[in-house]
Amino acid sequence: MDFSLSQEHQMVQKMVRDFAQKEIAPVIKEHDRKQEPIPWAIKRMGELGILGICFPVRYGGQGMDYISLGLACEELEAVDTTLRVVMSVHTGLCGMTLLQWGTEEQKQKFLVPIARGEKIGAGAFTEPGMGSDVAAMQTTARREGDVYILNGEKMWISLASKADYALVTVKTDPQAARPSQALTSFIVDLHSPGVKTGDLHGKLGVRAGSTGWISFTDVRVPVENRIGEEGEGFKITMSAFDNGRYTVGAGATGLIRASLEASIRYAQERKTFGKPIAEYQLIQQKIARMAQNYEIARLLYLQVGWMKNQGLRSTLQTSYSKKFATEASFEAAHDAIQIHGAYGFSDEYDVERYLRNARGAIIYEGSSEIQTIIQAGYALGQRSDRPLRCELPAYDPDTWQE
Repeated sequence: MDFSLSQEHQMVQKMVRDFAQKEIAPVIKEHDRKQEPIPWAIKRMGELGILGICFPVRYGGQGMDYISLGLACEELEAVDTTLRVVMSVHTGLCGMTLLQWGTEEQKQKFLVPIARGEKIGAGAFTEPGMGSDVAAMQTTARREGDVYILNGEKMWISLASKADYALVTVKTDPQAARPSQALTSFIVDLHSPGVKTGDLHGKLGVRAGSTGWISFTDVRVPVENRIGEEGEGFKITMSAFDNGRYTVGAGATGLIRASLEASIRYAQERKTFGKPIAEYQLIQQKIARMAQNYEIARLLYLQVGWMKNQGLRSTLQTSYSKKFATEASFEAAHDAIQIHGAYGFSDEYDVERYLRNARGAIIYEGSSEIQTIIQAGYALGQRSDRPLRCELPAYDPDTWQE
């Protein structure tokens, strides 16, 4: 059992950290205040190869493994959550689902430009009246010859107004024996006639990120854009969530670290009653808890990355990682504000932004309540990892870098 990072992993870590700390950190506060995305950030991530970090070279990627993806997400969210959200939807939900379920033709047509950052991908699952209940989707698609006609609306979609393509799951068989068999997934060109997108404003956190809605009115989607077979949409969506949740857990680990580092700096500088507040046991208690939770969260997501590298299903372990890290990141940000006192209540310091950003991850990509149900299901023997028709391919350094 080897817990050390390879030289390649350390190179990835340094490259992404340098980008986030040197290029994003100086401007993120301004864009968060304006509630506007950094206009060049996604393009720059594409130029650096971050967006395609875990895809084979033959599909436009960097040929690195899934642990590298987790490390990149940690470094990005250590500066701001909006950067990791891009990885969650573009790389995790959209790109990795294409890698797992797409045909060779679909990978060449859609995955290659996504991995290169030439096109932006998103995942469109949530609807106005449907959150965690995926089988209750109301957006529909009916087949007419060699096209499907899509109608409906998706809500709370990251990069909705920025993306070129979206992985969309819709209802194709309202009469299916089981709700989970009624769904089918597609890659939809968001520049198609009948597609409209818009942005949502007034969010508590992730304010420098793009979150919006997508509506479909008689949108014609070619049959060759269908991912998998009809009726496989539920399985495809769940596998996409496994990939997205991995990035969320890894990213939240970075937010814990950022809160810890900010708290240590402030506690060593701030003095009360003639000594640094770092010398008070109650402050040490908060910092010790952050440090402990950072190490736990890091080990959890590295385990998931290792399992993905081996081609193993990791639904349960991903759930552990996502739930623990997101809840611990919120607690860490909360404690960081307490350590900063009144200054923590001001956006002069980053910790107030950390708290606002951390809150959303406890909800999206499967709320903590959903993760609890998943974990209890495995513990009670009510759930198991049934084989899928397609699994995420195991990492192979030889073929990945061809």
